[in-house]
Amino acid sequence: MLRDVLTLSRHVLQQFESFTAEAQDFSALLNRIALAGKMIARRLGQSGLIEDALGITGSVNVQGEEQQQMDDYANRAFIRALEQTGLVCRLVSEEMKTPARLPENCSLSRLALLIDPLDGSSNIDANLTVGSIFSVLRPLDNRPETDNEDLLQPGRNQLAAGYILYGPSTQLVYSIGKGVHSFTLDPSLGEFILSQSPIRTPERGSVYSLNEGYFCQWSEGIQNFVRYVHRRDGYTSRYSGALVADFHRILLQGGVYLYPGTQQKPEGKLRLMYEAAPLAFLAEQAGGMATTGTESILDIPPQALHQRVPLIIGSRENVAEVQNCLNGSLSP
Repeated sequence: MLRDVLTLSRHVLQQFESFTAEAQDFSALLNRIALAGKMIARRLGQSGLIEDALGITGSVNVQGEEQQQMDDYANRAFIRALEQTGLVCRLVSEEMKTPARLPENCSLSRLALLIDPLDGSSNIDANLTVGSIFSVLRPLDNRPETDNEDLLQPGRNQLAAGYILYGPSTQLVYSIGKGVHSFTLDPSLGEFILSQSPIRTPERGSVYSLNEGYFCQWSEGIQNFVRYVHRRDGYTSRYSGALVADFHRILLQGGVYLYPGTQQKPEGKLRLMYEAAPLAFLAEQAGGMATTGTESILDIPPQALHQRVPLIIGSRENVAEVQNCLNGSLSP
């Protein structure tokens, strides 16, 4: 072997630099998240061959979106991977109106896991890349659990965040506030093996990623940014329709991802607590930035579990260009 084979669980323990109970719990928790990822990756790999893997369920989730078969499976995979482990008491999901409480775990752990079980699921029927996003929070002691007020915390309070990318290879990227680290699933071992650490986002990149089909619905500032990149060399458009896939490219290669609000829906589409905040945590740990255009994503105090926000995320210089177009200091 050309280098040491470092598994996810061992890497987490090294991050803590100890074998305390907390370190072992986090190692076990990341392993269970990885298990859910393996289950989802396996089913995605069989999706054209087995029943109830492709297409819609016929129901609508709490977000008002048609639920795909794989959305439902991915949500259940995370619950099954975490129940009866003693690691997580509550699980907040895009697919559920209220969190799933795992009572058998609550006597041992108060931690909450927030997830988008399958981001970009509309890509599945076309066999395109999708992902899962996760965030770990410790509920606040000075707030009641009623209405989940103890979970409504700014993103800077996250204990860990990450995502799993299901593409040509399955990759798990995470941070516990000590840099960003990427692992690749080795199917022959059944283990996520360290493949890149630490990840640093370039100060500037050539990619801008957004759905320009909404151009006429955006604010003048966002429109001016699009005009700006169209009239200058050095930018390339890349957009897949899966947040995890587009963000992963920018995390590694630099650039900027935008999902702004529209004139009719200024709050945007992406959910703060289990989409924008976890990726913002990773972006800042890798040297990048994440903002709504007016405030840092990680400083927003959530008002609801499923709150939506605009998102501008990526390399510092690219994000600054967007902000300058928004405030009028940079013209197209």
